[in-house]
Amino acid sequence: MKLVFVLDCADPEGLADFWAGILGYRRGPFHPPYAHLVDPQDERPEILLQQVPEPKITKNRMHVDLRVEDMNAEIDRVTALGARIVRGPFVDGGWPTTVMADPEGNEFCLIVNPGD
Repeated sequence: MKLVFVLDCADPEGLADFWAGILGYRRGPFHPPYAHLVDPQDERPEILLQQVPEPKITKNRMHVDLRVEDMNAEIDRVTALGARIVRGPFVDGGWPTTVMADPEGNEFCLIVNPGD
């Protein structure tokens, strides 16, 4: 079994560069309705960006948590790529967290392990 994540979006080609930049993934060609992202080391799950006609309306039922070492540096890096802060930074159960959104509003979190 292989785990692949699929993210619904309006513009897979536009989001492909954003998510490839955030994750350090390699981007494949756009074959409608999918843009394909892969980890260059083939250690992390593949991601498919799927073009759908309906817009995102409410909170994601599943989202990505990115565990990072330096919250401020990561906020600066991902906002430079097109993300925006939704909420935070704040501490959630001892874990520094910032809720972010990609250019289409899909949410993800930056989280610092308090033990690091």
